[in-house]
This record gives sequence, C-alpha cells and structure tokens, in this order.
Amino acid sequence: MNVEHGSVSPAENADILETPLGEKLMFEGALIDVHHMTVRLPNGREALREVVRHKGAAAVVPVDAQGMVTLVRQHRVVVGEVTLEIPAGKLDHIGEDPLACAARELEEETGLTAATLTPLCPMITTPGFCTERVHLYLATGLTQRKAHLDADEFLHVVRMPLAQAVARVMRGELSDGKTALGLLMAWGMLGMGALPQGGHVSLE
Repeated sequence: MNVEHGSVSPAENADILETPLGEKLMFEGALIDVHHMTVRLPNGREALREVVRHKGAAAVVPVDAQGMVTLVRQHRVVVGEVTLEIPAGKLDHIGEDPLACAARELEEETGLTAATLTPLCPMITTPGFCTERVHLYLATGLTQRKAHLDADEFLHVVRMPLAQAVARVMRGELSDGKTALGLLMAWGMLGMGALPQGGHVSLE
C-alpha cells in the first residue's frame, strides 16, 4: 500500500479514480446545498454520489502567554450534545479569505484579538460526502476585548491549560474533529513536548 499526501497524478491512480459525469441540485439551503452526482467507476459502471456543498469555515486555537487555551461550550442540537470546541465559524461567501474569517470569529465568540494567526492546516471534515474545509489557525499574542455574538449564538467561554485540553483529547473526551486536530497541532507547533500517553499529562 502506497501512502500519499495531497493531490496525486491521475496516472498513478487510474485503478481507483471515479469520473464525474453530471450533477443535479436536489436541495438549496441557507448553509448547504445537496447535489446528486453521477460518476463512472474504475470498472466502467455508473454510481450515484450524494454531495453536500459547503462554503467552508475557519477555526482558531487561541493560546495565551500563560499556556491557556480559550474554548467555547455550546449545545449542538443536531447531535444532541453540549460540546467544548475551539472558536469557529463559516465563511461569509465562497472565496472569502479564511484568515479574515478566523479573526472575525475569534473576536465575535471570545472577544479576543490576535497579534499573530499562524496557519495549521485546512481540514477536510467529511470527504465521503461533503466539500467542507475548515481552515485551522493558531492564535497568539492575544488581547481581550468584549465578545459580540451573533443573534442566534449562545455559548459559554471556557479557559483551561492547553495541556489539560490535549489530555482530554487523548482521553477521547473532546470528540469534535476540528477541535481535536487543532489542539494537537497547536501543542506540536508550540513545542510542548511529547503528547500525553493514556490520557495522562503533567500540568506543572
């Protein structure tokens, strides 16, 4: 098995590539559109793919000089859970600079502004059926101002040591994908040492 990173040449993957043949809009929503895509499989047969098209989003891991990370607790009614997540929000429109979106969402949800926003990675959330990419950033050089939530946003701001948040990821307690990946990447980028094993980490 060959492990690949990023885009690869079609010639190297002719035996696994699916070829789009056509697409039909089935549902047009405020946040997403749903399409039916017809594809030709590598064996020549045709198949249906249900595709959720999404404008994309940005998310931020804000870590202050004391090693504290700011998260937001909110009720995700779709999955019936109260989650602890990094600040995030959708792009206003296709083509919006994710960096601008990240700065806006950070300030709106937490009141924080960052002297530096360092790109971590664009995360593909559910590549089996959705086009959403969440652009992850590490925010440092933080200044606290007043949060100004959207009218339909209700959340609690939570601060904890980054080490504690990473330990919770390793224990499987923070199941939101962008949050887990963002926290782990921030830990590595900040040179915090080896990841905690078995959910244990020293907070000293």
